[in-house]
Amino acid sequence: MDANAQWVTAGTALLGTAAGVLGALALLRRRALMGDVLAHAALPGIAAAFLLTGSKAPGPLLTGAAVAGVVGTGAMAAITRYSRLKEDAAMSLVLTVFFGMGIMLLGVVQRMPGGNQSGLDTFLFGQAAAIVPRDLQAITLMAGALCLMVLALYKEFKLLAFDREFGAGLGLPMGRLDLLLNLGLVLAVVTGLESVGVVLMAALLTTPALAARCWTDRLSTMLPLAGLFGALSGVAGTLLSQVGPRMPTGPLIVLAATFLFAVSLLAAPRRGLVARLIRMARTQARVRGERLLEALYDLSEEAASTGAPTVVTLADLEQRRGLSARWARPTLMRLVRAGMVERAGLTDPGGPPAGEEPPAVWRLTPRGLAEAYRVAHRERLHVVYLMHQAAVGGPFGPEVYPQLEPVLRLHGLEPRLLPGEPGEGVG
Repeated sequence: MDANAQWVTAGTALLGTAAGVLGALALLRRRALMGDVLAHAALPGIAAAFLLTGSKAPGPLLTGAAVAGVVGTGAMAAITRYSRLKEDAAMSLVLTVFFGMGIMLLGVVQRMPGGNQSGLDTFLFGQAAAIVPRDLQAITLMAGALCLMVLALYKEFKLLAFDREFGAGLGLPMGRLDLLLNLGLVLAVVTGLESVGVVLMAALLTTPALAARCWTDRLSTMLPLAGLFGALSGVAGTLLSQVGPRMPTGPLIVLAATFLFAVSLLAAPRRGLVARLIRMARTQARVRGERLLEALYDLSEEAASTGAPTVVTLADLEQRRGLSARWARPTLMRLVRAGMVERAGLTDPGGPPAGEEPPAVWRLTPRGLAEAYRVAHRERLHVVYLMHQAAVGGPFGPEVYPQLEPVLRLHGLEPRLLPGEPGEGVG
Protein backbone atom coordinates (compact mmCIF):
# COMPACT_ATOMS: atom_id res chain seq x y z
CA MET A 1 0.00 0.00 0.00
CA ASP A 2 1.49 3.30 -1.08
CA ALA A 3 1.60 6.40 1.06
CA ASN A 4 -1.45 8.00 -0.56
CA ALA A 5 -3.52 4.88 0.08
CA GLN A 6 -2.40 4.90 3.71
CA TRP A 7 -3.47 8.54 4.09
CA VAL A 8 -6.86 7.82 2.56
CA THR A 9 -7.39 4.69 4.66
CA ALA A 10 -6.45 6.44 7.88
CA GLY A 11 -8.56 9.50 7.03
CA THR A 12 -11.70 7.57 6.18
CA ALA A 13 -11.29 5.33 9.25
CA LEU A 14 -11.02 8.33 11.56
CA LEU A 15 -13.91 10.04 9.83
CA GLY A 16 -16.04 6.89 10.14
CA THR A 17 -15.19 6.60 13.85
CA ALA A 18 -16.29 10.15 14.66
CA ALA A 19 -19.39 9.90 12.44
CA GLY A 20 -20.39 6.59 14.05
CA VAL A 21 -20.09 7.89 17.61
CA LEU A 22 -22.01 11.12 16.94
CA GLY A 23 -24.54 9.32 14.76
CA ALA A 24 -25.30 6.92 17.62
CA LEU A 25 -26.16 9.84 19.92
CA ALA A 26 -28.31 11.43 17.20
CA LEU A 27 -30.08 8.12 16.63
CA LEU A 28 -30.87 7.74 20.33
CA ARG A 29 -32.14 11.32 20.32
CA ARG A 30 -34.60 10.10 17.65
CA ARG A 31 -32.88 12.34 15.16
CA ALA A 32 -31.62 9.77 12.73
CA LEU A 33 -32.33 12.22 9.90
CA MET A 34 -30.22 14.93 11.52
CA GLY A 35 -27.10 13.91 9.60
CA ASP A 36 -29.11 13.88 6.38
CA VAL A 37 -30.48 17.35 7.14
CA LEU A 38 -27.07 18.84 7.92
CA ALA A 39 -25.40 17.21 4.93
CA HIS A 40 -27.99 18.60 2.55
CA ALA A 41 -28.07 21.94 4.37
CA ALA A 42 -24.35 22.32 3.63
CA LEU A 43 -24.95 22.31 -0.13
CA PRO A 44 -26.22 25.91 -0.49
CA GLY A 45 -23.36 27.06 1.75
CA ILE A 46 -20.80 25.54 -0.62
CA ALA A 47 -22.42 27.09 -3.68
CA ALA A 48 -22.88 30.46 -1.98
CA ALA A 49 -19.24 30.49 -0.86
CA PHE A 50 -18.12 29.88 -4.43
CA LEU A 51 -20.39 32.65 -5.72
CA LEU A 52 -19.03 35.08 -3.13
CA THR A 53 -15.34 34.24 -3.35
CA GLY A 54 -15.00 32.76 -6.83
CA SER A 55 -12.57 30.28 -5.31
CA LYS A 56 -12.81 26.52 -5.26
CA ALA A 57 -10.26 26.23 -2.45
CA PRO A 58 -11.51 23.89 0.31
CA GLY A 59 -11.20 26.55 3.02
CA PRO A 60 -13.88 29.00 1.84
CA LEU A 61 -16.17 26.24 0.58
CA LEU A 62 -16.02 24.28 3.85
CA THR A 63 -16.54 27.51 5.79
CA GLY A 64 -19.65 28.14 3.73
CA ALA A 65 -20.82 24.58 4.38
CA ALA A 66 -20.30 25.01 8.13
CA VAL A 67 -22.21 28.30 8.20
CA ALA A 68 -25.07 26.77 6.23
CA GLY A 69 -25.12 23.77 8.58
CA VAL A 70 -25.32 26.03 11.64
CA VAL A 71 -28.08 28.08 10.00
CA GLY A 72 -29.95 24.86 9.20
CA THR A 73 -29.63 23.71 12.82
CA GLY A 74 -30.87 27.06 14.07
CA ALA A 75 -33.77 27.03 11.62
CA MET A 76 -34.83 23.60 12.78
CA ALA A 77 -34.62 24.62 16.45
CA ALA A 78 -36.63 27.80 15.76
CA ILE A 79 -39.33 25.90 13.88
CA THR A 80 -39.82 23.36 16.67
CA ARG A 81 -39.76 26.06 19.35
CA TYR A 82 -42.01 28.69 17.82
CA SER A 83 -44.44 26.50 15.90
CA ARG A 84 -46.55 23.44 16.54
CA LEU A 85 -44.51 21.34 14.13
CA LYS A 86 -42.64 18.37 15.58
CA GLU A 87 -38.97 17.66 15.07
CA ASP A 88 -39.42 15.20 12.22
CA ALA A 89 -41.54 17.70 10.28
CA ALA A 90 -39.01 20.47 10.97
CA MET A 91 -36.12 18.30 9.80
CA SER A 92 -37.97 17.36 6.63
CA LEU A 93 -38.77 21.02 5.94
CA VAL A 94 -35.18 22.20 6.48
CA LEU A 95 -33.77 19.36 4.39
CA THR A 96 -35.98 20.02 1.38
CA VAL A 97 -35.71 23.80 1.50
CA PHE A 98 -31.93 23.89 1.89
CA PHE A 99 -31.35 21.18 -0.71
CA GLY A 100 -33.63 23.03 -3.13
CA MET A 101 -31.66 26.24 -2.52
CA GLY A 102 -28.42 24.34 -3.09
CA ILE A 103 -29.60 22.91 -6.41
CA MET A 104 -30.75 26.37 -7.51
CA LEU A 105 -27.40 27.97 -6.61
CA LEU A 106 -25.53 25.14 -8.34
CA GLY A 107 -27.54 25.93 -11.46
CA VAL A 108 -26.37 29.52 -11.20
CA VAL A 109 -22.78 28.33 -10.79
CA GLN A 110 -23.01 26.09 -13.84
CA ARG A 111 -24.13 29.04 -15.98
CA MET A 112 -21.12 31.11 -14.91
CA PRO A 113 -18.01 31.20 -17.09
CA GLY A 114 -15.88 28.26 -16.01
CA GLY A 115 -18.68 26.96 -13.83
CA ASN A 116 -18.33 23.43 -15.16
CA GLN A 117 -14.80 23.37 -13.89
CA SER A 118 -15.62 24.81 -10.48
CA GLY A 119 -15.01 21.45 -8.78
CA LEU A 120 -18.17 21.61 -6.71
CA ASP A 121 -19.12 18.11 -7.83
CA THR A 122 -16.30 16.93 -5.54
CA PHE A 123 -18.34 18.06 -2.57
CA LEU A 124 -21.46 16.39 -3.88
CA PHE A 125 -20.09 12.89 -4.29
CA GLY A 126 -16.76 13.03 -2.45
CA GLN A 127 -13.18 12.45 -3.54
CA ALA A 128 -11.45 10.51 -0.83
CA ALA A 129 -8.49 9.77 -3.07
CA ALA A 130 -7.56 13.46 -2.88
CA ILE A 131 -6.83 13.28 0.87
CA VAL A 132 -3.34 14.61 1.54
CA PRO A 133 -1.36 14.77 4.80
CA ARG A 134 -2.79 18.21 5.56
CA ASP A 135 -6.33 16.83 5.24
CA LEU A 136 -5.39 13.83 7.38
CA GLN A 137 -4.16 16.15 10.12
CA ALA A 138 -7.45 18.09 10.00
CA ILE A 139 -9.51 14.89 10.12
CA THR A 140 -7.41 13.57 13.03
CA LEU A 141 -7.93 16.77 15.00
CA MET A 142 -11.64 16.78 14.26
CA ALA A 143 -12.18 13.11 15.12
CA GLY A 144 -10.10 13.38 18.29
CA ALA A 145 -11.90 16.53 19.43
CA LEU A 146 -15.36 15.08 18.81
CA CYS A 147 -14.58 11.76 20.52
CA LEU A 148 -13.05 13.56 23.50
CA MET A 149 -16.13 15.78 23.70
CA VAL A 150 -18.40 12.74 23.85
CA LEU A 151 -16.13 11.06 26.41
CA ALA A 152 -15.98 14.14 28.64
CA LEU A 153 -19.74 14.75 28.49
CA TYR A 154 -20.81 11.11 28.40
CA LYS A 155 -23.20 11.30 31.36
CA GLU A 156 -24.73 14.56 30.14
CA PHE A 157 -25.25 13.22 26.62
CA LYS A 158 -26.72 10.06 28.12
CA LEU A 159 -29.34 12.11 29.93
CA LEU A 160 -29.94 14.12 26.76
CA ALA A 161 -30.59 10.93 24.81
CA PHE A 162 -32.83 9.14 27.30
CA ASP A 163 -34.35 11.60 29.80
CA ARG A 164 -33.92 15.23 28.90
CA GLU A 165 -36.51 16.41 31.45
CA PHE A 166 -34.70 14.65 34.31
CA GLY A 167 -31.44 16.25 33.25
CA ALA A 168 -33.11 19.66 33.18
CA GLY A 169 -34.43 18.93 36.67
CA LEU A 170 -30.85 18.36 37.84
CA GLY A 171 -29.97 21.82 36.59
CA LEU A 172 -28.02 20.70 33.51
CA PRO A 173 -28.17 23.01 30.46
CA MET A 174 -29.88 20.49 28.20
CA GLY A 175 -30.57 23.08 25.50
CA ARG A 176 -26.87 23.94 25.26
CA LEU A 177 -25.92 20.27 25.25
CA ASP A 178 -28.36 19.68 22.39
CA LEU A 179 -26.84 22.59 20.49
CA LEU A 180 -23.33 21.28 21.20
CA LEU A 181 -24.27 17.86 19.82
CA ASN A 182 -25.70 19.45 16.69
CA LEU A 183 -22.56 21.55 16.22
CA GLY A 184 -20.52 18.36 16.54
CA LEU A 185 -22.61 16.83 13.78
CA VAL A 186 -22.07 19.93 11.65
CA LEU A 187 -18.31 19.65 12.18
CA ALA A 188 -18.32 15.96 11.25
CA VAL A 189 -20.36 16.67 8.11
CA VAL A 190 -18.12 19.52 7.00
CA THR A 191 -15.00 17.44 7.55
CA GLY A 192 -16.38 14.52 5.58
CA LEU A 193 -17.60 16.53 2.59
CA GLU A 194 -14.39 16.12 0.61
CA SER A 195 -14.15 12.40 1.41
CA VAL A 196 -17.64 11.01 0.93
CA GLY A 197 -19.59 14.06 -0.23
CA VAL A 198 -22.80 15.80 0.76
CA VAL A 199 -25.13 13.04 -0.36
CA LEU A 200 -23.30 10.11 1.22
CA MET A 201 -22.15 11.73 4.48
CA ALA A 202 -25.67 11.29 5.85
CA ALA A 203 -25.37 7.53 5.39
CA LEU A 204 -22.02 7.44 7.22
CA LEU A 205 -23.63 9.22 10.18
CA THR A 206 -26.63 6.92 10.31
CA THR A 207 -25.72 3.43 9.09
CA PRO A 208 -22.94 2.48 11.59
CA ALA A 209 -25.17 3.68 14.45
CA LEU A 210 -28.06 1.56 13.20
CA ALA A 211 -25.77 -1.46 12.92
CA ALA A 212 -24.48 -0.97 16.47
CA ARG A 213 -28.04 -0.59 17.78
CA CYS A 214 -28.78 -4.13 16.59
CA TRP A 215 -26.11 -5.60 18.86
CA THR A 216 -26.63 -3.91 22.22
CA ASP A 217 -28.99 -1.96 24.46
CA ARG A 218 -26.18 -0.33 26.46
CA LEU A 219 -24.97 3.12 25.46
CA SER A 220 -21.49 2.41 26.83
CA THR A 221 -21.21 -0.45 24.33
CA MET A 222 -23.12 1.11 21.47
CA LEU A 223 -20.92 4.20 21.13
CA PRO A 224 -17.58 2.40 20.65
CA LEU A 225 -19.28 -0.24 18.52
CA ALA A 226 -20.73 2.42 16.21
CA GLY A 227 -17.29 4.03 15.99
CA LEU A 228 -15.75 0.64 15.18
CA PHE A 229 -18.32 -0.03 12.45
CA GLY A 230 -17.70 3.43 11.01
CA ALA A 231 -13.93 2.84 10.98
CA LEU A 232 -14.34 -0.60 9.38
CA SER A 233 -16.59 0.92 6.73
CA GLY A 234 -13.99 3.55 5.91
CA VAL A 235 -11.16 1.02 5.69
CA ALA A 236 -13.19 -1.52 3.68
CA GLY A 237 -14.52 1.09 1.25
CA THR A 238 -11.04 2.51 0.69
CA LEU A 239 -9.47 -0.91 0.10
CA LEU A 240 -12.26 -1.91 -2.29
CA SER A 241 -11.79 1.30 -4.27
CA GLN A 242 -8.21 0.24 -4.99
CA VAL A 243 -9.27 -3.06 -6.54
CA GLY A 244 -10.11 -1.49 -9.88
CA PRO A 245 -9.43 1.78 -11.68
CA ARG A 246 -11.77 4.74 -11.13
CA MET A 247 -13.66 3.03 -8.33
CA PRO A 248 -15.44 5.74 -6.25
CA THR A 249 -14.34 5.60 -2.63
CA GLY A 250 -17.29 7.43 -1.06
CA PRO A 251 -20.04 5.17 -2.40
CA LEU A 252 -17.96 2.09 -1.57
CA ILE A 253 -17.60 3.31 2.03
CA VAL A 254 -21.36 3.65 2.27
CA LEU A 255 -21.86 0.22 0.69
CA ALA A 256 -19.46 -1.29 3.21
CA ALA A 257 -21.40 0.35 6.05
CA THR A 258 -24.63 -0.98 4.55
CA PHE A 259 -23.14 -4.49 4.40
CA LEU A 260 -22.25 -4.29 8.11
CA PHE A 261 -25.77 -3.12 8.86
CA ALA A 262 -27.27 -5.99 6.85
CA VAL A 263 -25.12 -8.53 8.72
CA SER A 264 -26.09 -6.95 12.04
CA LEU A 265 -29.77 -6.91 11.12
CA LEU A 266 -29.64 -10.63 10.34
CA ALA A 267 -27.19 -12.02 12.89
CA ALA A 268 -27.43 -9.83 16.01
CA PRO A 269 -28.25 -12.09 18.97
CA ARG A 270 -31.22 -10.15 20.34
CA ARG A 271 -32.45 -7.77 17.65
CA GLY A 272 -31.40 -9.76 14.59
CA LEU A 273 -34.01 -11.21 12.26
CA VAL A 274 -32.65 -14.76 12.60
CA ALA A 275 -32.78 -14.60 16.39
CA ARG A 276 -36.27 -13.12 16.22
CA LEU A 277 -37.49 -15.92 13.94
CA ILE A 278 -36.00 -18.51 16.30
CA ARG A 279 -37.75 -16.90 19.27
CA MET A 280 -41.05 -16.82 17.36
CA ALA A 281 -40.71 -20.49 16.43
CA ARG A 282 -39.95 -21.43 20.04
CA THR A 283 -42.91 -19.42 21.30
CA GLN A 284 -45.25 -21.04 18.78
CA ALA A 285 -43.95 -24.48 19.74
CA ARG A 286 -44.45 -23.72 23.43
CA VAL A 287 -47.99 -22.46 22.86
CA ARG A 288 -48.83 -25.49 20.73
CA GLY A 289 -47.40 -27.80 23.38
CA GLU A 290 -49.34 -26.14 26.19
CA ARG A 291 -52.56 -26.24 24.18
CA LEU A 292 -52.13 -29.95 23.51
CA LEU A 293 -51.20 -30.65 27.12
CA GLU A 294 -54.35 -28.86 28.27
CA ALA A 295 -56.47 -30.92 25.88
CA LEU A 296 -54.81 -34.16 27.03
CA TYR A 297 -55.38 -33.15 30.64
CA ASP A 298 -59.07 -32.34 30.13
CA LEU A 299 -59.74 -35.63 28.35
CA SER A 300 -57.75 -37.61 30.94
CA GLU A 301 -59.63 -35.87 33.74
CA GLU A 302 -62.98 -36.78 32.16
CA ALA A 303 -61.91 -40.41 31.71
CA ALA A 304 -60.60 -40.66 35.28
CA SER A 305 -63.85 -39.29 36.71
CA THR A 306 -65.72 -42.23 35.13
CA GLY A 307 -63.11 -44.82 36.06
CA ALA A 308 -62.03 -45.31 32.42
CA PRO A 309 -58.35 -45.54 31.41
CA THR A 310 -56.78 -42.08 31.13
CA VAL A 311 -55.75 -42.54 27.53
CA VAL A 312 -56.40 -40.34 24.48
CA THR A 313 -56.41 -40.98 20.74
CA LEU A 314 -55.96 -38.54 17.89
CA ALA A 315 -59.63 -39.08 17.10
CA ASP A 316 -60.53 -37.89 20.62
CA LEU A 317 -58.46 -34.75 20.17
CA GLU A 318 -60.12 -33.96 16.84
CA GLN A 319 -63.70 -34.85 17.73
CA ARG A 320 -63.85 -33.58 21.31
CA ARG A 321 -61.32 -30.71 21.31
CA GLY A 322 -61.28 -29.63 17.67
CA LEU A 323 -57.56 -30.33 17.23
CA SER A 324 -56.94 -31.89 13.85
CA ALA A 325 -54.65 -34.90 13.62
CA ARG A 326 -52.46 -33.00 11.13
CA TRP A 327 -51.96 -30.24 13.72
CA ALA A 328 -51.68 -32.49 16.79
CA ARG A 329 -49.38 -35.26 15.49
CA PRO A 330 -46.09 -33.28 15.22
CA THR A 331 -46.71 -31.59 18.57
CA LEU A 332 -47.52 -34.96 20.11
CA MET A 333 -44.25 -36.40 18.80
CA ARG A 334 -42.37 -33.45 20.31
CA LEU A 335 -44.02 -34.06 23.69
CA VAL A 336 -43.03 -37.73 23.42
CA ARG A 337 -39.41 -36.74 22.85
CA ALA A 338 -39.66 -34.39 25.86
CA GLY A 339 -40.84 -37.28 28.04
CA MET A 340 -44.29 -35.81 28.71
CA VAL A 341 -46.42 -38.22 26.65
CA GLU A 342 -46.04 -41.93 25.97
CA ARG A 343 -47.84 -44.67 24.09
CA ALA A 344 -50.23 -46.41 26.44
CA GLY A 345 -49.88 -49.83 24.81
CA LEU A 346 -53.65 -50.07 24.63
CA THR A 347 -56.04 -50.06 21.71
CA ASP A 348 -58.91 -47.73 21.15
CA PRO A 349 -61.63 -48.74 23.64
CA GLY A 350 -64.18 -48.59 20.83
CA GLY A 351 -62.17 -51.05 18.78
CA PRO A 352 -61.11 -50.55 15.16
CA PRO A 353 -63.14 -51.67 12.18
CA ALA A 354 -62.30 -55.18 11.00
CA GLY A 355 -59.16 -55.29 8.89
CA GLU A 356 -57.86 -51.89 10.05
CA GLU A 357 -54.87 -51.28 12.28
CA PRO A 358 -55.92 -50.13 15.77
CA PRO A 359 -55.12 -46.45 16.39
CA ALA A 360 -52.42 -45.60 18.87
CA VAL A 361 -53.51 -44.35 22.25
CA TRP A 362 -51.51 -41.94 24.37
CA ARG A 363 -51.29 -40.94 27.97
CA LEU A 364 -49.49 -38.34 30.03
CA THR A 365 -46.35 -39.41 31.84
CA PRO A 366 -45.93 -38.28 35.48
CA ARG A 367 -43.78 -35.42 34.24
CA GLY A 368 -46.33 -34.55 31.55
CA LEU A 369 -49.18 -34.70 34.06
CA ALA A 370 -47.41 -32.26 36.36
CA GLU A 371 -46.87 -29.82 33.50
CA ALA A 372 -50.40 -30.34 32.15
CA TYR A 373 -51.83 -29.73 35.63
CA ARG A 374 -49.93 -26.43 35.82
CA VAL A 375 -51.19 -25.34 32.39
CA ALA A 376 -54.79 -26.39 33.04
CA HIS A 377 -54.79 -24.74 36.47
CA ARG A 378 -53.54 -21.46 35.01
CA GLU A 379 -56.03 -21.50 32.14
CA ARG A 380 -58.96 -22.17 34.44
CA LEU A 381 -57.84 -19.38 36.74
CA HIS A 382 -57.78 -17.15 33.68
CA VAL A 383 -61.37 -18.12 32.84
CA VAL A 384 -62.42 -17.22 36.37
CA TYR A 385 -60.45 -13.99 36.13
CA LEU A 386 -62.33 -12.98 32.97
CA MET A 387 -65.62 -13.69 34.74
CA HIS A 388 -64.75 -11.59 37.80
CA GLN A 389 -62.19 -9.14 36.40
CA ALA A 390 -63.93 -6.08 37.84
CA ALA A 391 -63.84 -7.54 41.37
CA VAL A 392 -60.19 -8.57 41.14
CA GLY A 393 -58.99 -5.14 40.05
CA GLY A 394 -55.59 -6.02 38.67
CA PRO A 395 -53.88 -7.64 35.69
CA PHE A 396 -53.93 -11.42 35.44
CA GLY A 397 -50.83 -13.00 36.95
CA PRO A 398 -49.50 -14.96 39.91
CA GLU A 399 -50.24 -11.97 42.17
CA VAL A 400 -54.01 -12.44 41.83
CA TYR A 401 -54.02 -16.25 42.02
CA PRO A 402 -54.84 -16.30 45.78
CA GLN A 403 -57.94 -14.15 45.12
CA LEU A 404 -59.07 -16.46 42.30
CA GLU A 405 -58.59 -19.83 44.04
CA PRO A 406 -61.79 -19.64 46.18
CA VAL A 407 -63.83 -18.55 43.16
CA LEU A 408 -62.34 -21.42 41.14
CA ARG A 409 -63.52 -23.94 43.76
CA LEU A 410 -66.89 -22.19 44.01
CA HIS A 411 -67.47 -22.81 40.29
CA GLY A 412 -66.17 -26.40 40.56
CA LEU A 413 -63.44 -25.74 38.02
CA GLU A 414 -60.41 -26.75 40.09
CA PRO A 415 -58.26 -29.43 38.36
CA ARG A 416 -59.00 -32.78 39.97
CA LEU A 417 -56.42 -34.97 38.29
CA LEU A 418 -53.50 -34.28 40.57
CA PRO A 419 -49.86 -34.78 39.59
CA GLY A 420 -48.84 -38.40 40.04
CA GLU A 421 -49.82 -41.53 38.19
CA PRO A 422 -52.80 -40.78 35.90
CA GLY A 423 -56.03 -41.79 37.55
CA GLU A 424 -54.66 -42.06 41.09
CA GLY A 425 -55.26 -38.49 42.17
CA VAL A 426 -58.82 -37.92 40.97
CA GLY A 427 -60.76 -36.13 43.63
